[in-house]
Amino acid sequence: MIADGLKLDTTTAATDGQIDAWAAAQGASTIPLAVREVLRLIGHRHRRWLAGSAYSLEGVDKQTKRSAIAHLAVMEHSMVDPAGMLVLVEHQAYEFYVIDGADLNEPDPPVWWISEQEAAEVGWSKVTDWFEAVAPNVKDDMARLELKRQSGRRISPGWAECYDLEWLKNYNG
Repeated sequence: MIADGLKLDTTTAATDGQIDAWAAAQGASTIPLAVREVLRLIGHRHRRWLAGSAYSLEGVDKQTKRSAIAHLAVMEHSMVDPAGMLVLVEHQAYEFYVIDGADLNEPDPPVWWISEQEAAEVGWSKVTDWFEAVAPNVKDDMARLELKRQSGRRISPGWAECYDLEWLKNYNG
């Protein structure tokens, strides 16, 4: 993604101490290795990843976990240990990405998708697949920026600042 124009400094890593405190606040017994590695990359400030969602150290806390558990309480699911789950993402207070507490000892466990009044199911077979699925599509974003540049429109500073606009000058689609 960096080679495609994403600026490295638009995300901030979380330290192991921050990661441990975040998980402890949720009452999680441990943190899967794949989750720790993701948070070490973008756990403190995530910018283009999961835009519009509360993710990791930015907004996911004990209350977020209570909300996810409350959603599960009114639907059928096969999660083994909801009380021990680790919440990764909350989107608009109705959708959550979590790891079943029973899977926290796995190095790269499944990620569950919980959606209010819809479903609670495994959405990705492992954290690494989930991380890849939620990653920004840098090439598409750069193509959109190029179209704006060609049409003479002002580039939106809200998300364009995540990209190397010097790189865009050499972009050939």
